Amino acid sequence: MNGIAVDGIGLVGGFGCGLDALAGRLDQGSQPSGQIEFLRDGEAGNVPALIADPAPLERFLSKRATRRIDHFSKLALLGAFLALEDAGIPADDRSDLGVVVASGYGPTRTTFAFLDSLLDDGDSCASPTHFSNSVHNAAAAHVAMQLGAAGPNLTVSQFELSVVSALQTASGWLASGRVDQVLFGAVDELSPVLLHCRERLQSDAPAGLTGEGAAFFLLSRNGGRHGRIVGLETGSVREGNSLGSDLDLCLLARTGLDACDTLGARLSADGTPTADLLPHVGALPVGQAFDLAAALIALRRGSWPPTGQGLDGEVGCLQVDADGRYGLLRVAAAV
Repeated sequence: MNGIAVDGIGLVGGFGCGLDALAGRLDQGSQPSGQIEFLRDGEAGNVPALIADPAPLERFLSKRATRRIDHFSKLALLGAFLALEDAGIPADDRSDLGVVVASGYGPTRTTFAFLDSLLDDGDSCASPTHFSNSVHNAAAAHVAMQLGAAGPNLTVSQFELSVVSALQTASGWLASGRVDQVLFGAVDELSPVLLHCRERLQSDAPAGLTGEGAAFFLLSRNGGRHGRIVGLETGSVREGNSLGSDLDLCLLARTGLDACDTLGARLSADGTPTADLLPHVGALPVGQAFDLAAALIALRRGSWPPTGQGLDGEVGCLQVDADGRYGLLRVAAAV
C-alpha cells in the first residue's frame, strides 16, 4: 500500500482528553485509576479501571443535543470532534467525509440496560431510548448526523481485530476514490457485565487495569502532518512467521489473553523492542488505536517518551485475538 495519511487525531480515555493529554501521560508515567463496581459471586466487588469522561463534549454540542445519547456514543462524538478540530476541517466542508468506526464489544452498558428493562418491565414497556442506542452502529450514526458527514458509514466489530479490519476498509475507500477523507475511530466502554465475564472466563489472566475510551483519526491519501500508516498486515501467530523484526519499536496492545503473552515472547526472541500503554489506557479491545496515536507522537519526537529510545524507522502497533490471529499496523513519520 502507498500509505494512509493521518491529518487529525482526537482522543479521550482514562488519561484525559486530547492528544496532549496522552503525550503528557507518556512523559509522566502511570496515573491513579478509578474504580468500577460489578458483581462477583453475587456480591459487589470493585476493580481498578481507567474511566473516560465525555464531559468536554459540551464544547461542541449542547446538553439538549446530547440528552438521549449514551456514554458510548458520547465518547465517540468527542473523539470525532477533536480529530476534526485538530485537522482544521471547517464545519461546511464534510460532504465527502466517510465514517468508519471500530468497536470490540459495542455499547455494552446500554445493551444490558435495555435487556434489564425488557426483563423487568416486559416487551411493551422496554426502554426505546436504550434500544435505539444499543446497536453497535449507533455511535457511527450519531457521529455522521452531528458532523454532517454525508459519505459512506460503516461500523466494524471483530473483537481485538476490529481496528485493523476497519482501517482496511478505510484504506479501500481512499484507494478507490470513493471519498477524499475518512474519519476513522475506535471506541469501547466498560460495563459491570463485561467485568463479570472477564472475572469468570479469564480468572487466570494476570491482573491489570481495564480501560475505556475513543481514538479518532482523520485519514486521507495525501498530506499526513501527524504521520502515515504504511502497512496493514494480518495473520496467525501459529504460522511461525517473523513479526516486526525490522521495526524500531513494537507497541503491543495487552489484553490479558494467552496469545498476547505468546506474541510478546516471540517479539523479544526476535530482538524487537516492545512497549505497551496498559498503565495509561488500560486493556480494551480497541487498544491498538491508542497505540497508533502513541506511535505517531513518538515518531514526531523521534524517540519513545518513557525510555528515550531513538526512532528513525517504522513503529508497529500489534494486537492479537483469543484465536491467535493478529493485526499489525506499520507507522512512519511524516515526510
